[in-house]
Amino acid sequence: MNNKYETIKTKIKEVNKETFEEVALSVFRYQQQNNPLYHKFIKLLGVSPELVTKTEQIPFLPIQFFKSHPIKTGKWESELIFSSSGTTQKKQSKHHLRSCSWYEECALSAFEEQFGSIKDFVLLALLPSYLEREGSSLVYMVEQFIKKSGHSSSGFYLYNTKELTDMLIKCMKKDQKILLIGVTYAMLDYAVDHPMALKKVIMMETGGMKGKRKELLKEQIHHRLKEAFGLNSIHSEYGMTELLSQAYSKGEGIFFPSRTMQVMIRETTDPMNILPDRKTGGINVIDLANIDSCSFIATDDLGRRYEDGTFSLHGRFDSSELRGCNLLLEGN
Repeated sequence: MNNKYETIKTKIKEVNKETFEEVALSVFRYQQQNNPLYHKFIKLLGVSPELVTKTEQIPFLPIQFFKSHPIKTGKWESELIFSSSGTTQKKQSKHHLRSCSWYEECALSAFEEQFGSIKDFVLLALLPSYLEREGSSLVYMVEQFIKKSGHSSSGFYLYNTKELTDMLIKCMKKDQKILLIGVTYAMLDYAVDHPMALKKVIMMETGGMKGKRKELLKEQIHHRLKEAFGLNSIHSEYGMTELLSQAYSKGEGIFFPSRTMQVMIRETTDPMNILPDRKTGGINVIDLANIDSCSFIATDDLGRRYEDGTFSLHGRFDSSELRGCNLLLEGN
């Protein structure tokens, strides 16, 4: 199994558009054999793995299983566990990591595909609620980016927004390339308290109101941020606890997935039916970086895929109970 595992990981590292389907099918066969939960899920759906010959036929595991089961392919001890920001009413998702270095490699590769070397940036992070809890995959990723940027000015900001403003001004005076990344509600609060012209600054919101503000459409959020900071576009990051790959938008709400990630759109009333491009439905993610958990995830997000593989977000399901969860419960 180890030889097969290492071979698949090498293929994932080298994957491109032309080889993606072949590698994804290899990962599917490996996971359905070595992930007991995913194997059971496939069996209860009545899918014969040997008849799966293209990615559209692969069953996608509902994301809710990360709240109820440790999702592991193979037998190994967790180096780290990412957890979602759950509340007393909402159970946390947990994502077990076999290797922190693997996640770091995949996350850095995804970023640099879109933006170039991380060393070109001073990275300033406004992630208050995430910094106040343990297990945030976003904080871990940004922490690694800050370290790898190599700039002494890079760093986290909690509620000390005056210091953040001073640092932004200092870096802009030095004509440095700046990435300001933050949770959406904190960015909006910052826009109210510290509006200013941000030159040569990439502002990236990561989503999330966390009950701090009224939910707004992306277009409304970006309009407010552009107005406050004199920017032509607002960048976005699409990632989550259950995924190890990310997609990035440089504006206009269009997300570019990394090499290890592809999105498909499923029909909302029939999860096994994959819709053609430009149709709105549930977002399925193939995340090859999830080789140690499950690479085929049916998310709670609604979206639309385009011919070049990019996608846009169009809200979330009102009800998160997807077909498959009940099947597995009934099978216990």
